[in-house]
Amino acid sequence: MRKVKIKDNQGKLIEVDIVKFKKHIDEYHSNGSSVHEEDGHYFTINQNFRDKILNLYEQK
Repeated sequence: MRKVKIKDNQGKLIEVDIVKFKKHIDEYHSNGSSVHEEDGHYFTINQNFRDKILNLYEQK
């Protein structure tokens, strides 16, 4: 597992497995804007967020 911390919509740092998280984002939130819920935390998914996740993924 490759854990990274990202901020949810409330600004709280949440630890996620970047490989699983990116796979889910790519599969279910690949375009447009939507909201993703992860263990009670919400993330607004848009192109900027997808770019940020890709960058974190490539760093790991």
